[in-house]
Amino acid sequence: MKKINFLKPNRDNLYVFIFIGSLLILLSLIDVLLKSLMGINITSFLPGTLNFFFPLIIGVFGLYLIRIEYSGIRNLDLLNKHINTNNFNAVLTLILVFVAIIAIPPSISWLIFDANISGDTKESCTGTGACWTFVKIWLRRFIYGMYPNEFHWRINIAFIVLIALAFAGYIPGNKVKKFLPFYYIIIYPIIAFLVIYYLISGGSFGLAWIDTGSWGGLSLTFIVAFFCLIFCFPIGMILALARRSELPTTRYIAVGFIEFWRGVPLITVLFMASVMFPMFLPDDLFIDKLIRVIIAISLFEAAYVAEVIRGGLQALPRGQYDAAKSLGMGYWKMHIFVILPQALKFVIPGIANTFLALVKDTPLIFVVGLADFVGMITMAKANPKWLGFVMEGYVFASIIFWIICFSMSKYSYSLEQKYKTER
Repeated sequence: MKKINFLKPNRDNLYVFIFIGSLLILLSLIDVLLKSLMGINITSFLPGTLNFFFPLIIGVFGLYLIRIEYSGIRNLDLLNKHINTNNFNAVLTLILVFVAIIAIPPSISWLIFDANISGDTKESCTGTGACWTFVKIWLRRFIYGMYPNEFHWRINIAFIVLIALAFAGYIPGNKVKKFLPFYYIIIYPIIAFLVIYYLISGGSFGLAWIDTGSWGGLSLTFIVAFFCLIFCFPIGMILALARRSELPTTRYIAVGFIEFWRGVPLITVLFMASVMFPMFLPDDLFIDKLIRVIIAISLFEAAYVAEVIRGGLQALPRGQYDAAKSLGMGYWKMHIFVILPQALKFVIPGIANTFLALVKDTPLIFVVGLADFVGMITMAKANPKWLGFVMEGYVFASIIFWIICFSMSKYSYSLEQKYKTER
């Protein structure tokens, strides 16, 4: 064995460095585990500051010892390449691991092991964990809002119909698939509006009328997000094309529209749509608050979609435009069949990011009197019988929103991989 220099790890004493480095890393993890789970401090003999940073110091030194370039051990090389590249990354890695060790066990205990779900009153929650009884009792309100219980079947059927019609794109046959863009952009939104209006609102076909003020919960969140998504995308696409137009009037109008909506907070837009806009309408004209909110959010998000699509249009080489023109294509035919299909593929991540932000912005409609999912939780926490359980409600909401947003993210990633082409 050659002389070992612990300040310069090398391959000559590879396994010695790996053994000592791994031992130091393990010792740092054990120290943090014992302190967080059992309250045992094995380094209590050290001064206070040194005692606190001791696991981090020896852990970083352990990672330094195993940071050997081209060790020949596959897993070690991957670790050094992606995580343990330098001392700064080593410190960040250990801090994240320590935080996980300290935070995850008590969180799991609060969420699952010490939680209560039995019973139907506040007194049933006697443990130190989460009171999921609160969520269980209020679950129907969280989903349907103040919509009458006996008519919940109407919301269920409406969503089943809309989900079934959304899968029309999976119908086999090339003759049918060429009409899918027209179906999703024109026909499907019209069908969705009719289903929502006649089935959930009622007032026709013998169904009792339910005012939109009674709508709420997760169902209202889905309705608002759904219509805003299908409206903001085509509007944003038209604005992106208009902003790149060679006609000065068209371009300036698009620029003014986009910059105005991007420069105003969404909450201000909602207040204007809910409070100020009705003042400018004739006395005999009434537009439901829910419709005004959907229009306001759609226009707001369309400005962001327009900028994302404009980035994709600018990413295309000029040769694509020239090639389409050389084939005798006009403006609209060139953009529909050549330019937009390529540009939209480039900006799938950006569009997905805008759609995710839209879904997470829907709880803001509570400030204008529409009790969406988070709004119903806010109302439930103020109930005198359930005071003090706000944490459970918001944790439940965060889990639901994470599931929704993660599903959208995975779907957008699958689209990105499906339509990815080499440039």
